[in-house]
Amino acid sequence: MGIAEVALHTMPGAFTTHSPASILSLRAVARRRNKNTDSVPNTRALQGLLRIPRLRSVRRLCQRIDDIARVTEGNGTWVKEAMNNAGQVLGDISVPGQAVGGNGSLNGSVAKPPPQRRKSSSVEDEAWELLQESMVYYCGSPVGTIAANDPNDSDPVNYDQVFIRDFIPSGIAFLLKGEYEIVRNFILHTLQLQSWEKTMDCHSPGQGLMPASFKVRTIPLDGDEDATEEVLDPDFGEAAIGRVAPVDSGLWWIILLRAYGKCSGDLSVQERIDVQTGMKMILKLCLADGFDMFPTLLVTDGSCMIDRRMGIHGHPLEIQALFYSALLCAREMLAQEDGSADLIRALNNRLIALSFHIREYYWLDMQKLNEIYRYKTEEYSYDAVNKFNIYPDQISPWLVEWIPPKGGYFIGNLQPAHMDFRFFSLGNLWSIVSSLATTHQSHAILDLIESKWSDLVAEMPLKICYPALENQEWKIITGSDPKNTPWSYHNGGSWPTLLWQLTVACIKMNRPELAAKAIEVAERRIATDKWPEYYDTKRARFIGKQARLYQTWSIAGFLVAKLLIEKPDAARILWNDEDAEILNALSTNRKRGKKVLKKTYIV
Repeated sequence: MGIAEVALHTMPGAFTTHSPASILSLRAVARRRNKNTDSVPNTRALQGLLRIPRLRSVRRLCQRIDDIARVTEGNGTWVKEAMNNAGQVLGDISVPGQAVGGNGSLNGSVAKPPPQRRKSSSVEDEAWELLQESMVYYCGSPVGTIAANDPNDSDPVNYDQVFIRDFIPSGIAFLLKGEYEIVRNFILHTLQLQSWEKTMDCHSPGQGLMPASFKVRTIPLDGDEDATEEVLDPDFGEAAIGRVAPVDSGLWWIILLRAYGKCSGDLSVQERIDVQTGMKMILKLCLADGFDMFPTLLVTDGSCMIDRRMGIHGHPLEIQALFYSALLCAREMLAQEDGSADLIRALNNRLIALSFHIREYYWLDMQKLNEIYRYKTEEYSYDAVNKFNIYPDQISPWLVEWIPPKGGYFIGNLQPAHMDFRFFSLGNLWSIVSSLATTHQSHAILDLIESKWSDLVAEMPLKICYPALENQEWKIITGSDPKNTPWSYHNGGSWPTLLWQLTVACIKMNRPELAAKAIEVAERRIATDKWPEYYDTKRARFIGKQARLYQTWSIAGFLVAKLLIEKPDAARILWNDEDAEILNALSTNRKRGKKVLKKTYIV
């Protein structure tokens, strides 16, 4: 069932004058006549043409988002006219200088020569030029940016696709520059992909799952040798390494949707019935009841930015921080109507429980570490201090020496009898941005980053996690992953894209000088090094051994950081202020304490 059809079933009174058939008839197939018979498709284009079976019968043909949007609700027009509608059609995309398509070729079958890098007047100018070159077009309109655009890379694997999480810094950079069209198109086209049939080994995941990535493919039209059509080909994890569904995609999508509305002032997108329905599907998938006793979101390993086996299965901090932020953003955008009342009630209850759980049980500083060191175990009671039966022997020697007297952080994961004491940068930074962390905790996290600058920043910001898994621990936890060797990639590698999250967190806490210092470090070498995906070694001295060059989110992350330092108030489109209702509920809960039953029974 597609989004438009779901909307018919879930929104009472909607689409009273339009049937599903009339909506579907608005689709149009893009035909491009290749009149230049001397043109020869490049290798990537041919590969795209030959992999037709994977497109399945549910593929969407080239269609205009704005055409589908022109529906009515009741007696009035439900959706406003699309912003900058006249600028949507960009004409023939095979003109020189146009961006590459999702399949590594133009959005036709004509090959494009590698982009010529000219010397720019500054690092920032070069970054903008590279970001423009990474843009992907569908039906003549920009819909995203490819993950990496190295002209010398003959085997891009899936780096020539548009990844949801990778596009976030690109989207924010475009928003801050006032280029809203690409972000709007990205939001609406990825929403369409949400309703696709997704199956692996005869099993389909729950409705509401957003894809990890998508690719624009140009394929020949049946029955016409000279005509082609463009299709969006998504990957929900069924083709990914490890076959893991991307839990964070839907959360990032909601966060970007809110940022788009706040920055552009165009609230018509978030008010659309298909967008409201898509948002509800993501929330229902995340808020579904399960066997878990905790309010945190239970996920498998590799379901977020760390998309390989790294021992983060369970309740990783990164997912919880994004989950909390997405819940707050969604509550702000959900239409207040009778059909949303139960969802909003469940959302509010989860926000309170999640906030308490993370702040209380994930927090670690010198005082808390000393408490854990003195924990008693095997406590069976309602008022146990060591609720998760954590054994003090789990405390690693590195942590005892590493944690500073001033500062603290949220641990990476918490499960029964297990605390992951590693420092994960994205989870901690987004806890600040989303106000999942208290004001005191937020400052303490930044204090720790400042105190441990040589470990977390060193010669290139920012360590994705610290410390690295080594020796036997690396073999057991990663399965001897040759890409995640110690101090490389996800295992203690340094990722320049994290610069923008650091900048937002520092600006929110009125400490922009810390972000400016990190930007200065990055600016010294990132352009000279050709914008790598990540850096290796303990101090980030080497470009990663398998790092892609001209990595788009490294470029976009740097640009967003630079833009926000220049205009700090613009960071407000991304952060969430501390919610007064949640704060009051947590305060009341602490004062009230645990209710003690007068008499207990064992059944």
